[in-house]
Amino acid sequence: MLEPMAVAAAQFMEAAGILVVLLGTLFSIALALRHRHRGGAFVYRAFREDLGRAILLGLELLVAADIIRTVSHVPSLEEVAVLGAIVLIRTFLSFSIQVELDGRLPWRRGS
Repeated sequence: MLEPMAVAAAQFMEAAGILVVLLGTLFSIALALRHRHRGGAFVYRAFREDLGRAILLGLELLVAADIIRTVSHVPSLEEVAVLGAIVLIRTFLSFSIQVELDGRLPWRRGS
């Protein structure tokens, strides 16, 4: 009984992750066009930051969907290994994007 609900929840989270990235991209483009009078360097930097935030949030939702899907039933060792690889790759992407956006390592934020 729980498995169909978990599958539906995972599908919802995947759709939400994709939607966040898509809408975030469109929103970033709209903001860039709105601020184009402020100069190319400003628009480029603001666009990258806005797009990066949308991608980060979308990745978080997609990771959540993968976790829900995997734990919704008794997973095989292969499924757990695949989940681990996906989470590792997406975590590395998130970390890289965050460093790119902030310009510093996360543990250096206070300085």
